[in-house]
Amino acid sequence: MKKIISTGFIAGAFLFAVASCGQQNDSVEQAQDVNEQQVENTPMEEQVDDASEFATEAASSGMLEVEAGNMAQKMAQNQQVKDFAKMMVADHTKANEELRQLAQSKNMMLPDSMSNEHRNKLDGLRDKKGADFDRDYMDLMVSSHEDAVEDFEEASRDLQDAEVQKFAADKLPKLREHLESARKLRDTVKK
Repeated sequence: MKKIISTGFIAGAFLFAVASCGQQNDSVEQAQDVNEQQVENTPMEEQVDDASEFATEAASSGMLEVEAGNMAQKMAQNQQVKDFAKMMVADHTKANEELRQLAQSKNMMLPDSMSNEHRNKLDGLRDKKGADFDRDYMDLMVSSHEDAVEDFEEASRDLQDAEVQKFAADKLPKLREHLESARKLRDTVKK
């Protein structure tokens, strides 16, 4: 009897450990792992790994922009914030689709959901209301676009994959425009 109980306890602990590990491994990391395994030990490994890292992070960031924008259209108090959110949803939905098509043409897997980091940022907005929501949403839009501009600038300069490099370069002007608008609107809602 003791043996059955202890075996059951060990099996339960093992299942808990496996489940816990699965929660830490987010969809961006999983997509990157799949992409890396496809080209492991080939001459294209470094080029594909770099393009995959950029594309999976960009996909996650784009999902954050769309989901946060949808939330802001419902929860924002300021009409300018709602209008900005509507623009984020439209522009990033379009960019996400273009990235999906590019990745598909390259047999590159993208995440099916945003990274844990991006999910945590989005979750931080859920309990906010009114002017607090507006300020926090606009702070998030500034910081996420600062990160995106930096990532897309680097990709447009340094990636060896010409098509992914071109995608990054083509999206930079719109991202810079978003960042400038977000900064101005953040300053407005903080007053």
